[in-house]
Amino acid sequence: MPTGHPSCHCVLCQGIDELDPRVQSTVDVIEQHGWQVTMIPADDHGPGWAYTIGLWHSHRLPEVAMFGLDVRLMQTVLNDLAQQAVAGQRLEAGQERHDVASVPVVLKAVDYRWYKAFFGTAISYYRKPPFPVLQVVWPGRDGAFPWQPGGEGLVRHQPRLDLQPGGHPAGVWTQDL
Repeated sequence: MPTGHPSCHCVLCQGIDELDPRVQSTVDVIEQHGWQVTMIPADDHGPGWAYTIGLWHSHRLPEVAMFGLDVRLMQTVLNDLAQQAVAGQRLEAGQERHDVASVPVVLKAVDYRWYKAFFGTAISYYRKPPFPVLQVVWPGRDGAFPWQPGGEGLVRHQPRLDLQPGGHPAGVWTQDL
C-alpha cells in the first residue's frame, strides 16, 4: 500500500516495487539520508551540474540545483543548503544567501520546461512534475550575477533556468532543445 504525501507521485509514495537500478539506488539513498545529490560532471559537451532529489518528498522543501563549478563543490553547497533548510531555514526564490559558499548566491525558481533537459533522474523518481526546483546561481569575480550588467558571460557556465527555454540566450545549454 502506498505511503507518504497524498500529492506526491514518487516511487516511494506510490509503492512501486520494481525499479530501474539507478532509481533504486536513488530510493536507497533518500530512505537513508532524506535526499541525494545527483552529480553530472563536465564533459566535451559542456559544464557539469548537480541537483538534489528527495527534499520535496522527505521535507516538502524545493529541490536545489547548481551549475558550472566542480561537481564536488556543488555537492557540498547543495548539501549545506539542504541541511540548513531541514533545520528550518527557508529556501525561497529570489533569496540571496551568504552562508553556503565563499560568495553570495541567489536562489531562482526553475521554469518547469527545463526539467526534462537537466533533471531526468528526479523525473524518474518523482514520476512526473511538478516538484519545485530552485537554481543556486553564483556571481562572477566582479560580483555580478548573470542577469546583471557584466555578468552576461556567466551564461556559458550556468544557464538561466528562470527563463523559458525560448527566451534563453543561445549556447551550450540550448543546443539540444
